[in-house]
Amino acid sequence: MNTIKTVGRSGQISLGKKFAGQTVMMDEIDTGVWIVKLGRFIPDNESWLHRPDVQTKLNKAIAWAEKNSPEDTDFEALEARIK
Repeated sequence: MNTIKTVGRSGQISLGKKFAGQTVMMDEIDTGVWIVKLGRFIPDNESWLHRPDVQTKLNKAIAWAEKNSPEDTDFEALEARIK
């Protein structure tokens, strides 16, 4: 679907209210030609969480946590162990 928009004085265009608050990636493939894609942004300091080896470890940890209920901590015994 082609839509004609006017770039405002500040250099902005509106994609419409249904896209408000969403993150988009803009790729300028040629001068004056852009591809706009909806997506999610992953901060650089969190990208390691998306590595396959880390995903495997996280999935194992989540599976363990789902099978093992939390227990009360005996703080005196814990303190004795770490001294």
